[in-house]
Amino acid sequence: MALALALVLVLGVLAVAGCGSEEGDGVDMQNAAERADGMLDAVLQEIDPKVDWTHGPTTTGSCEVSRRRTVMTVISVDRRGSFLGIVDRYWRRSGYQINAINNDSEFPAIYAKTKEGYAASLRFGGEGQAFFRIDSPCVEESEVADSTTRPTAPTYEGMENIPRPNIRSSFWSAGAP
Repeated sequence: MALALALVLVLGVLAVAGCGSEEGDGVDMQNAAERADGMLDAVLQEIDPKVDWTHGPTTTGSCEVSRRRTVMTVISVDRRGSFLGIVDRYWRRSGYQINAINNDSEFPAIYAKTKEGYAASLRFGGEGQAFFRIDSPCVEESEVADSTTRPTAPTYEGMENIPRPNIRSSFWSAGAP
């Protein structure tokens, strides 16, 4: 009897902790992808001067979806701290919890999470290319359509990989002021 009760309790805990969204019932991968798009749109709107970006790949797992935006504006080593600072301040103001910051001068990054369980990141790669990514919490499985947000840089459709940043900005691509 005690073993059966323990098994029922364990299964109940697993069901509660399992694949369900903190946003509530009825949230599926498409809803989560749209929420991620809104989060990406909002942070990119905060960046001034504006940068040009294109969509990165959308990926799905068994119960989560990830949306990406790749910045095509070259961000110089001297401007990466400013870029990260804008994003950090915006995410904090918006209620995100900052989980980690990598202060590497060449490849810095910032990682955050929302109260709803969405994971957000901004990472720098080679040649000053910035990558934004939003990962949803576990939600109901569904088909996921492409983002309807229009990129501000070419889409590079049909190419295997998005090229390195190739758009120069008088501010973001400049050296030390």
